[in-house]
Amino acid sequence: MAILLIHTGGTIGMVQTDNGFAPRKGVVENQVKAFQSQGAVSGEIDIHLLEPLIDSANASPADWSRVADVIFEKHDTYDGFVVTHGTDTLAYTAAALCFALEGLTKPIIVTGAMLPLSVEGSDGDRNLLDSLLAAQSASKGVWVQFAGQLMHGARTRKSHSTEFDAFRVNEGGDAPVQTGATLINHPYNEHKVSILAMAPGLPTDLFQYAAENSDALLLRVYGSGTAPESEGLKQALITAKSRNIPVLAVSQCPEGGMALGTYAAGAILRDNGVIDGRDMTVEAAYAKLQHALSQTGDPARNRIGRLQDCLCGEFT
Repeated sequence: MAILLIHTGGTIGMVQTDNGFAPRKGVVENQVKAFQSQGAVSGEIDIHLLEPLIDSANASPADWSRVADVIFEKHDTYDGFVVTHGTDTLAYTAAALCFALEGLTKPIIVTGAMLPLSVEGSDGDRNLLDSLLAAQSASKGVWVQFAGQLMHGARTRKSHSTEFDAFRVNEGGDAPVQTGATLINHPYNEHKVSILAMAPGLPTDLFQYAAENSDALLLRVYGSGTAPESEGLKQALITAKSRNIPVLAVSQCPEGGMALGTYAAGAILRDNGVIDGRDMTVEAAYAKLQHALSQTGDPARNRIGRLQDCLCGEFT
């Protein structure tokens, strides 16, 4: 089998510098060679460096497209793909690849590490080896391999900042792949998506600025779908509706999701055209908004339709 490893940077391939850990060529490449010499992994493994290598804190939708472009171009050449990535935004990229690549017939495994391979006791060697093996055996779609778990690419979230077992997956949902007769690459364009979180006493009139200057709003609401019944929030939602920009809501709770209309305090969202994000993660919701905004054709129809539809198991 032939595997293409796409190295984007991140902690897994970093070394210590005077300014702290930073990406460096050769770290991931040498570990792959060590696996091959030990017989830990078989088959052909090619490595594509997505230069410049970055800390994932600097990742953007343009970087999502750079990864997707390589996979799209090489899809028929390889049996599987591994993407090494920084953990801070790994879940965003995994979800973004789910939305970008329609009609996948190969597994894509996204992984990283909490400690660099260059540091003793790193978790990177285990995650990398597990990912290379998963790329040979997993079903088609986008997966996150971390700390011994193979997780749904559009339902994974980072839940711990230091532990090796840093990621959790929201159970359920269809497979992490958009079905299609042929492979289609949906590129990402840059759009202004504002993430606005509810909090007690928050001056929600500030949301008006976001509604006037954003291309979409992602609301992090309470519990199963409630929000302050304030005039400021109401006017912001009216503004968003008049500008025909999508507003998507997800719960601040990491588990359980939401259902608009369960409580009267959620009427302000339901009555103003807010789209129910159900049990999507924040990462998947943000990537999905960027995906929907990047669609060509009839913008209003494509955006709302794709936001309401379950494309790749991102919600149940």
